[in-house]
Amino acid sequence: MTATEAEKSKPLILAIDDDYMIRMVTARILGDEAEVKCVISGEDGLAFLANRPADLVLLDYEMPDMNGLSVLKKIKSDDKLKDIPVIMMTGGIEGRANMELETKALELGAADFLNKPLFPPVTLHRVRNVLNYQHLQRHLEEEVEKQTQRAEKNLAASQRLFEETVLALSKSIDAKDSYTRGHSQRVAEYSAEISRRYGDTPERQKQIFQMGLLHDIGKIGIPGAIINKPGRLTDEEFAIIRSHTVIGADILKPIKEFPELGTGARYHHERYDGRGYPDGIAGEDIPLAARMIAVADSYDAMTSKRSYRDSMPQQKVRDEIVKGRGTQFDPQFADIMLQMIDEDKEYTMRDSGIPTEDKENGE
Repeated sequence: MTATEAEKSKPLILAIDDDYMIRMVTARILGDEAEVKCVISGEDGLAFLANRPADLVLLDYEMPDMNGLSVLKKIKSDDKLKDIPVIMMTGGIEGRANMELETKALELGAADFLNKPLFPPVTLHRVRNVLNYQHLQRHLEEEVEKQTQRAEKNLAASQRLFEETVLALSKSIDAKDSYTRGHSQRVAEYSAEISRRYGDTPERQKQIFQMGLLHDIGKIGIPGAIINKPGRLTDEEFAIIRSHTVIGADILKPIKEFPELGTGARYHHERYDGRGYPDGIAGEDIPLAARMIAVADSYDAMTSKRSYRDSMPQQKVRDEIVKGRGTQFDPQFADIMLQMIDEDKEYTMRDSGIPTEDKENGE
């Protein structure tokens, strides 16, 4: 492969910044990962994109002709450009003003937010994440359809492929959140174990497992800056987070072979008392699988370390499950989870996602 061919195979990143040093630093940080083009103003950036759409735009906020928010609005209002991910950059703005700017940028459609001076490892990591998830979003529906067609030709082989794809997607989801590695896998295992103890068939347990793996797939559509934000979310950011349930159900809807697959994605934040989201349904109106996944998801959330707290002590987790029995959780599945907690004498289930007693029995 020639140098020119290698350059064409790389993603194209457009850096829009009036600061010469920032343009130089950006090109140096990302030069091995992508073809980096730099322009000095919003007008120049829009003109460049009109002729050659980029895979990612790094956009400075403070520029003389039009600020970054104005450029971002124009990009997102253009049907040909609106799907290009944009990372907003700014420096010299601190405190509440910086938080308000970040929130506004995210509301307008920015994929992420970077503060100057740019720290090379952080910049590289954020850019890689945005590019990876942009690629996944663009090709997910096409890939799902491809797997469905293969299933019609060779059911056994495609079933294995489907399961591997589901697992790969779940790992991609978890990779977006630096504090919840393995979350989807553990939730799937807890959910399948609840299903087993409930008396479901092995085939149904497998279905529950797959629904659990993809319960958070909608987070693909949530900006990484919100998912990984340290500290409390604003009301606007929380509303964006909540939308992952609907996004996830929409992503999984085209899968004709398993129409129920999106059940966990849409309904795992519904509450037994009807105070959940997105639909506010209650009791047995909530699909059975989602009621299982809800208690499994809450258990893992409490037993995992998050950006804003360490994992909870086991007794505190148990107390919260008891507290939520009949209000947040279906009582029968809360009782099964409590049984699993009580069997986990060493508090090791949170590390593996598999109940300790079953591991010892070789199941």
